[in-house]
Amino acid sequence: MNLPNALMTRLSLPARALTGMALAALSAVGFAYPAAQEMPREDVVDVPAMTDGLCVSNLFQSNMVLQRDKPIHVWGWADEGQQVLAEFGDDSAGATADASRRWMITLPARPASSEPQTLTIHTLKLHGGLESVALENILVGDVWILGGQSNMEFEVAKVENGALEIASANFPNIRVLTVPFGKGTEKTADEQRSFPRLHEWSDWFGRHFRKGDWDECTPKIAAELSAIGYAFARRVHMASQVPIGVIDISRGGTAAETWVPLATLRSMEGPELQAKLADWDSRSASWDPKADLEQRITRHREQVKKLEAEGKPIPTKLELEPTDLLPGPSADMNFPGNCYAEMIEPLVGFPVKGAIFHQGYNNTFDGMEGVRIYLDVLPEMIRAWRSAFNDPEMPFGIISLCTDGYPQTHDDHLEKMLNAGIHIRAAQYQVFLDMWAGGDRNVGFASTYDLRRRWYHPQVKIPAGERIARWALSTQYGFGRKLLWQPPALLDFTAGDGALSLRLDANVADPEDGAIEGFLIAGADRRFQPATVSYVETGKDDRGRPRFDRKQLVLTSPLVADPIHFRYAWGRNPLGNLQVSGNKDLPFATQRSDDWNMGTVPLGVLEEEPTGKLTRAQRGQVLRALRAEDLRRKVAEAKAVLEAQPKSKD
Repeated sequence: MNLPNALMTRLSLPARALTGMALAALSAVGFAYPAAQEMPREDVVDVPAMTDGLCVSNLFQSNMVLQRDKPIHVWGWADEGQQVLAEFGDDSAGATADASRRWMITLPARPASSEPQTLTIHTLKLHGGLESVALENILVGDVWILGGQSNMEFEVAKVENGALEIASANFPNIRVLTVPFGKGTEKTADEQRSFPRLHEWSDWFGRHFRKGDWDECTPKIAAELSAIGYAFARRVHMASQVPIGVIDISRGGTAAETWVPLATLRSMEGPELQAKLADWDSRSASWDPKADLEQRITRHREQVKKLEAEGKPIPTKLELEPTDLLPGPSADMNFPGNCYAEMIEPLVGFPVKGAIFHQGYNNTFDGMEGVRIYLDVLPEMIRAWRSAFNDPEMPFGIISLCTDGYPQTHDDHLEKMLNAGIHIRAAQYQVFLDMWAGGDRNVGFASTYDLRRRWYHPQVKIPAGERIARWALSTQYGFGRKLLWQPPALLDFTAGDGALSLRLDANVADPEDGAIEGFLIAGADRRFQPATVSYVETGKDDRGRPRFDRKQLVLTSPLVADPIHFRYAWGRNPLGNLQVSGNKDLPFATQRSDDWNMGTVPLGVLEEEPTGKLTRAQRGQVLRALRAEDLRRKVAEAKAVLEAQPKSKD
């Protein structure tokens, strides 16, 4: 079928095809979003997920990037039986809309190209006439998915040196799409294959964010882009000179299990996960939307009555009583599988290069149960995402959980051990190690614990994005050992003669050439103490000076006679300065050799070993025991100092 290139009009949004006159009218009036201050405090939909007539999924727009070297899949809706043709460059292919209006067209793979091109979709109406949608300024390159929670969302405008990054963010060959969350409401199979273009209200920031649009990377656009995603895209683009598209699907306040298909979660055997699923199911089944509405009406009336009694004006948001029935727990973004359904399902089948993921905070709320769920769920999540994008070897980079709270010091080293976030961070590294040991060479890892700030949204994001970019450039763009990315790995460790000996795969040191800090060791009593770290001496040079093997560390403590296990960087904002030697910025990852749960360290503090989240009383008991160990060390150190003083002759 050879259709004329009619109505090849610039169209910056893939909504229902418009007539040339209508497009000209929109252009003449300068179509723009309404000002943020004029918007209500809820999502404002500018373009819905679907429309009548010829409709292309909102994933496909002007200014987008299509994945190079993979077949190009385009989909949308039209009237049943309509023939649909897609043209891109010299390639074309067609399909017929089925009984549910769906059509999908596959175009041949194309190499990377920075030359803007037009993707045109045509239909021949059943009763004559032609509809066309033209999507312009499309590049072919690599598309990366940005996943996780608020520390991945955290935009460039709020990070350290963000203003400098914004001022220089003129990258026309980097394109950006941020996918909105669809509220978890029930959708048809067709509606699930797209998403609206809208201004999404954020209660956290008290403002709207423009979502659902592909845009060129400019200072204005970069200001609201994920800072980690921006730094990653900038480095990969500058080094590879390939057009880069980033699709941000991160969502603040989400747990790992919401990013996995619900059916996959239900098929897993972990008792903690199944208990969590049962709890969500129970809350959903018992939800009474009418009773909830009545409670909200009662609260509303009480608020209004109180304001009237105080002689205060009634704010606009309280002028009307609530009338809507809410969907309840099943629509919660953390209902298992919901973020996958809302933010990944619309992308299923779209070819991409890979994904990077930065998450973990919300899984800390369940203590060790949350840690065990995380260890089970994260590998399944990676497999599910690879399946969604039809690439079982899709590159996937894990960025470890960031810091939170006041820094761990020598004085409170043990007290700061009691935090589930540390276990989540160690679990992330363990999943990486397990997948790597299983032969997966497309999984990556980057630590962030040394990019420390006290807030749980540490604003040191640009270095985190650049670290994971090193992994991508080294493994996916041919830079190999020119750009090292792997953290130094533990090969094995042995116990004996009052010490632990660790053998690593790389030379390591403190980058400031000081004492190595961050290691803890414990014996069978599980009473950890900070370790003194030394290198293994291998001999003498010709001047009699000792030679050291900087791949072998010896850990000792005068308070731990027979150590059997170690931990490293074991704090939420931890002590820890060990890196690959040579100023390579590759930290030794948070890890441990033991499998002891929180509440069992030190041993015997609690009468029964806790299996779930510690109660407030249990936490208090353990904290007191850890503080006692810190005090025991400080007393011993003070005695050692006094004993080392020269005795007075008097």
